Amino acid sequence: MAITEDLVRPGKIKMPKILIVEDNELNRDMLSRRLERKGYSVLCAHDGEQGHFLACSEAPDLILMDISLPLMNGWEVTRLLKSNERTRHIPIIALTAHALVTDRHTALDAGCEDYDTKPIDFERLDKKIDSLLTVKK
Repeated sequence: MAITEDLVRPGKIKMPKILIVEDNELNRDMLSRRLERKGYSVLCAHDGEQGHFLACSEAPDLILMDISLPLMNGWEVTRLLKSNERTRHIPIIALTAHALVTDRHTALDAGCEDYDTKPIDFERLDKKIDSLLTVKK
């Protein structure tokens, strides 16, 4: 599990914390490195249960949620987080290789604020992240 701690210095802006819930190590590594280069604090989980635990304990500003996860799939984790008073405000972007219109509807019905397909187009995903974090402020 890769965790980047916030460096809080006087006069320095604290960057948002993003939780990546992804079972594929290459995807986790690529996303975490790209987000860290942009200055985000990044937490990673390799399965649904760990993702649920970190979302509840670390209160990230945004979650990137893979859907096909071991132990608990992304839909289940999203529904649990959205039914919890402490975590329902956290924006979630579903990440999936499933690109059907019905998959997008399923993501939104589960409580995700947005949806993106794999392979990941980082520029497109970055715009969605920025948009959701801007709305949250």
